[in-house]
Amino acid sequence: MKEPVSVAGSFLPEFSAFFLMKTFVFRLAATALLLGTAFMANAQSPYVGESLNYARLQFGGPARTQGIAGANVALGADFGNLSSNPAGLGLFQKSEVHFSPGVGIGSADASGTGTALTNQKNSFHVASLGGVFTNRRASDDAESDWRGGSFAVGFSRVTDFNTSFQYAGQVADNRSLFQYLREPGRGSFGTAAYQSGINSIDKQYNQGTNPAYSNIDGLAYGAYLSDIRSTRNGTDTLRLLRRTGPISQGETVTTSGSVSQLDFGYGGSYKDRLFVGGAIGIVSSNRRQIRNFSESDAPGAVTLALRDETHTTGTGFNARIGAIYRANDVLRLGASVQTPTFMQLDDTYNTSLTTTFSPALPIAGGQTLSGKAVQTPAGEYAYTLTTPFRANGGVALTLAKLGFITADVEYVGYNQSRLSNQPNNANGDDYTFSAENQGIKAAYRNAVNLRVGAEARLDVFRVRAGYAYYADPYQYAPIDRSQQFYTAGLGLRQKNFFLDVAGVYTAYKQLYSPYAILSGQQPVITVNNTRYTTTVTAGFTF
Repeated sequence: MKEPVSVAGSFLPEFSAFFLMKTFVFRLAATALLLGTAFMANAQSPYVGESLNYARLQFGGPARTQGIAGANVALGADFGNLSSNPAGLGLFQKSEVHFSPGVGIGSADASGTGTALTNQKNSFHVASLGGVFTNRRASDDAESDWRGGSFAVGFSRVTDFNTSFQYAGQVADNRSLFQYLREPGRGSFGTAAYQSGINSIDKQYNQGTNPAYSNIDGLAYGAYLSDIRSTRNGTDTLRLLRRTGPISQGETVTTSGSVSQLDFGYGGSYKDRLFVGGAIGIVSSNRRQIRNFSESDAPGAVTLALRDETHTTGTGFNARIGAIYRANDVLRLGASVQTPTFMQLDDTYNTSLTTTFSPALPIAGGQTLSGKAVQTPAGEYAYTLTTPFRANGGVALTLAKLGFITADVEYVGYNQSRLSNQPNNANGDDYTFSAENQGIKAAYRNAVNLRVGAEARLDVFRVRAGYAYYADPYQYAPIDRSQQFYTAGLGLRQKNFFLDVAGVYTAYKQLYSPYAILSGQQPVITVNNTRYTTTVTAGFTF
């Protein structure tokens, strides 16, 4: 048996959306947790939050599209139509190719347990790359009412995951991670499964082997934060040690990556009055999240550092169809529908726990221990996600050579996302995800997003502006978690060359909690996110 820890004050943390997310037992516990705290995405099963990551898309495309806040459903002749309304491809008069690099500068202010802290996360990316290839009949060719069409292929970034925030402060012991473990039905402490796992680890210690930690309980035991003690009847049980005083907490959460889409589409023109089109998209995602959590008692006698890293990659596909009707030379009406996106996702993850004892901790054989570092083996898990379908409607007013004004409305049923298993995958299983899917229905709602944009034409120059409002997708609203986008852009048009630049300022709030407790007094962090993205597009027409 491992020598008992003999210090006052030790820690055994458990993250409901943080640690070893891919085990069957943990999924059940995390799902039960989300039903009581559905307003807090990070206090839910990690898979519930995962669904929103891929359903809440952003407008992308070249700088022209971004300069008008993505409001192009009825506009047409815009490369961004490939991923919004492919009917717009039918309005192209010439072929074109373009390239659009971009830079994002993000900032987040987090507060809730102490002093507000600011963190930054910047990125360089390719916003859009592609070409439109147009074939039109001559104006005097009356052989067919189909006047022409365009085939397009292109790459666009549709979601930006790059964020980073940090917080620090003090909480009472009954609001700490330790409190989470004390509560029946929250952590696994005190259950038969818990005791069995600890006994197995203890046996490995006694056999002189290095235990393969599979959960937070094992890590805490291996890092000398908990002990097996013999009771009066001789039965071994695990005891959580006591501590006193306020508990200092801090965490940095950094997320990077994006969702990109490779689209192939065609749009045709019927009598230059009705434009129809369709497209298919191949989705690629790459998301990495690193959480570094620390906690210590007031004297700093025992400290812990818990690091969790999850890397999610995925591929998928979707399809969309649309139409634009040119009522007259001024008014255009547009609509499009996109199917759900069917995605295969693969997670890799690992967690490490490092403890420090001051003064050094007495252990067996008269020795002392100043600290201990333990970690889990790298894990992998495969599953699938189906995101909701999307419907768009739009209107555009073209003002001859003066420019245009355009507006879109988009419907997204965020609560329609569905998770499913991958039993035939080497890293999958036959878990049903029924509880998580019920959690998605409980946590999210249908929402309507709005986009408006305008362009003024000044000889060869273009001036653009736009605004987009993406509604709060959550059922419960302790704060407004809508997203707002303010955009502006400039353009230059020459005979066979164009150059555009756009800036997009994004602002939104989120709530974050690393765990939840029965009293509802867990730390709740308010994060105010802002991000400024600049995109430059250079292209040629032919």
